[in-house]
Amino acid sequence: MPLVSIECRRNLQEGVVRLSSTNTAIEWTDKTWNPTTGCNKVSPGCKHCYAETITKRFPQHFPTGFKFTLRPDRLKEPTSWRKPSRVFVNSMSDLFHEQMTLEYLQEVFAVMRECDRHVFQILTKRHERLLELAPELDWPENVWMGVSVENQDYAHRVDYLRQVPAEVRFLSCEPLLGPLHLDLKGIHWVIVGGESGLGHRPIHAEWVRSICAQSRAAGVAFFFKQWGGIRPKAGGRELDRRTYDEMPEAWERHLRRLDKSRLVAS
Repeated sequence: MPLVSIECRRNLQEGVVRLSSTNTAIEWTDKTWNPTTGCNKVSPGCKHCYAETITKRFPQHFPTGFKFTLRPDRLKEPTSWRKPSRVFVNSMSDLFHEQMTLEYLQEVFAVMRECDRHVFQILTKRHERLLELAPELDWPENVWMGVSVENQDYAHRVDYLRQVPAEVRFLSCEPLLGPLHLDLKGIHWVIVGGESGLGHRPIHAEWVRSICAQSRAAGVAFFFKQWGGIRPKAGGRELDRRTYDEMPEAWERHLRRLDKSRLVAS
């Protein structure tokens, strides 16, 4: 399932958690929004799931535990956020979970269309259900769609993503668990990161360099999030003395559109 924000990880390690906060320290986004919570493990990247750990440690905030749960009380949250933001959808769940109803998913997409000042970044490990439901959804240009690819065994998720009519299609190779050889045709952004926390599995520099080179060759934006370690920032973020913070071109287009709208309004 998608990763929990770095803030939640830090708070978990410090023994506190601000579950009501939507702000996040994840470098490639600005806020998190969880119209559902809960999930279940579907591939090796899920092994050390921080979201599950949080629900176990703070059961008073999660009465259904880590069971997939619709949260209609949170559905309209983005409508109150005035500042244009990049919003990571479902850091505590998976929007394409098997128990997600099409009706509720369409409501989530309607909110994202309504809040067109924001960009919504969706990440799933359920590539088959994504492709199954994609034709039933309205895909506004401010909705970006991604899949997790933690090792070569799951590179086929990219083939499913490529068929989805999202403005931006991206990959999250985090936690990166092995070398990857990727077909990046039709992909706009690649995020790479190492695992963090107790029992974190190692990441190798040559894996990261290879994905960076593949992204360069394909003209795809590359974002290196972290080396990982016992804490998220333990190994830093530099790759060969450089920080990679690239975003897809669609982000700049989005900002220019907002600036133009402000000028017209004034």
